[in-house]
Amino acid sequence: MRATLARRPLLAAALLGWALAVQPLATGVAVAVQPDEMLKDPALEARARAISSELRCLVCQNQSIDDSDAPLAKDLRILVRERLTAGDDDAAVKNWLVARYGEFVLLRPRFEMRTAILWLAPFAVLLLGGVAAWRTLRRKGARASVEAPLTEAEKARLADLLDR
Repeated sequence: MRATLARRPLLAAALLGWALAVQPLATGVAVAVQPDEMLKDPALEARARAISSELRCLVCQNQSIDDSDAPLAKDLRILVRERLTAGDDDAAVKNWLVARYGEFVLLRPRFEMRTAILWLAPFAVLLLGGVAAWRTLRRKGARASVEAPLTEAEKARLADLLDR
């Protein structure tokens, strides 16, 4: 029995070590940018990485092109770097990609009239939920405070019960 108890901390340490080693691989934190894609200029490369982290992989759809290994993501990363080396600023690169692939290419859509519902819907749902909860609590409070008076038969029965 003591030998089993002595092994538990070792087993726990081994499992923790394994989890820490495997966790980054399981969550996909590895960046997909290949060394042959990187620009020589560190400032331009930093701008390219910043832009790439804000663009959606059109294949994976829930990853940025900076994190995706899909061939289309690689093509988009190369396009971003080509536009930057051509002299475009960050906004021009994003606008060029949006014009070519649509607003969906942005991980965070811009606040415009056609995307307003994406930005305002969560607040509207919270507001409606708050109003519904307030009305429900108000009704319960109103019901609890309004008590009907006892009838004569109920008063007589209560007096009879109290006399016993």
